[in-house]
Amino acid sequence: MSGAPRGRPELVRGLSLAGAIAVNVANMIGAGVFLKSRVMTCNVGDAYTVLGVWLAAGLLALAGTFCYAEVAALLPEAGGEYVFLRRAYGRFAGFLCGWGSATIIKPAAQAALAVGFAIFANVALGGGLERDLAATTLFGAQLHLDGLTVVALAALWAVAAINCRSVATGGNTALALTLLKVLLLALVAGGAFLLARGSFAHLALADAGGRCEGVAASARGGMAGFGAAMLGALWAYDGWNNVTPLAGEIKDPARNLPRAFTGGLLVVGALYLAVNLSFFYVLTPTEIASVPASSSVATVVAERFLGHGAVAFIAVALMLSSFGSLQASLLTGARVPFAMARDGLFFRALGAVAPTTRVPVRATLAQAAWASLLTLSGSYDTLTDASMFVSWVVFGLAAATLFVFRRTLPDAPRPYRAFGYPLVPGLFVLVTLWLIGNTFVASPTLALGGVAMLLAGAPLYWWWSRGAPAVTPR
Repeated sequence: MSGAPRGRPELVRGLSLAGAIAVNVANMIGAGVFLKSRVMTCNVGDAYTVLGVWLAAGLLALAGTFCYAEVAALLPEAGGEYVFLRRAYGRFAGFLCGWGSATIIKPAAQAALAVGFAIFANVALGGGLERDLAATTLFGAQLHLDGLTVVALAALWAVAAINCRSVATGGNTALALTLLKVLLLALVAGGAFLLARGSFAHLALADAGGRCEGVAASARGGMAGFGAAMLGALWAYDGWNNVTPLAGEIKDPARNLPRAFTGGLLVVGALYLAVNLSFFYVLTPTEIASVPASSSVATVVAERFLGHGAVAFIAVALMLSSFGSLQASLLTGARVPFAMARDGLFFRALGAVAPTTRVPVRATLAQAAWASLLTLSGSYDTLTDASMFVSWVVFGLAAATLFVFRRTLPDAPRPYRAFGYPLVPGLFVLVTLWLIGNTFVASPTLALGGVAMLLAGAPLYWWWSRGAPAVTPR
């Protein structure tokens, strides 16, 4: 680490290939695969196109992993995209990326995942968590405490405790939760094919008068519908880059980082296609489009072979998915403020490594605390919307560093070279630019809000950078 005093505890490479793949898979498999098929069917109208959108979104994310794999293997350091942008574009660009990740992208996602876990627990318990316990006002914001919030906070701090032990413990936990997630998805798909009555003839049908509750007419059919479906699928794939901040703790990073990126995405892509194929095997496109917004296609399909127990089964599956994603998100997210603090560009106390566990405990606890405040305030909904825009800005800039490093570090050892360079990485960057530009046109308030959140860190950069040491390659 740059500017690091000799003798202080450092991170250790204790995360195996299986653990690294599990971190990526755990973060990707959340609620999206259970909830998005209904809306996507309304967007594009027929089964084959829905499956094609899932495939196209997976291929786009795969193109991104090719870019990330080369750069991460070239710079196997803690901090992920913060490190990429700092080295390629300068310290200010790296700071803004890290600022966005540490204060917006990760904690807002963690708050949403924790609340999602509590909501699904409430469903499984028949609504027993909805009682208000307390309410207060802090700095003008209303803070609510009910049973749902208590369970959400308990989930947040449970994963924080797990992740404070060691990176191997965090990786092994992610692996165990990921295996359970995969098993549950396999049970949904397998149960649909083996136990429910269905027909592959449904694949040739189109939506004919489905209710499409809550889906705007402007997002149904044509390129607008296809684009809306793509965004839904990309949301479900979000997390394909999640292992990046752990690059400084992965065993044999030159060999294992590229495998973690591509392996995790291939596993998830195959599962998503299999599960959605099972949905269309059991239900027609019109039946899928008519599923109430308050339910999910997975629940309706599971009812065909589980009966009334399907609601509790899917609720437990969603609880597990949310908890696993939360654990992986907090595990990786804490490494960004840690790396920034080590460079003197964030609160310096967060740059400490626990001497016994060799993990950034303070950064982990600080991330959990900030996510907890967002959970109490409820403002994570607004932040999550803007953070998706900020995320794709970061994805595009990080992927483009591949072209920068090919030019500025032509002779550096490259244990992995991006597949299809420059065509495939270039295509990913161009599509990302289109998504960003389209957001400015379609949702200017959302886009400008995301930019404002990033630039809000500029004064703090000026303050911290005055005494920050010069950054040297680690």
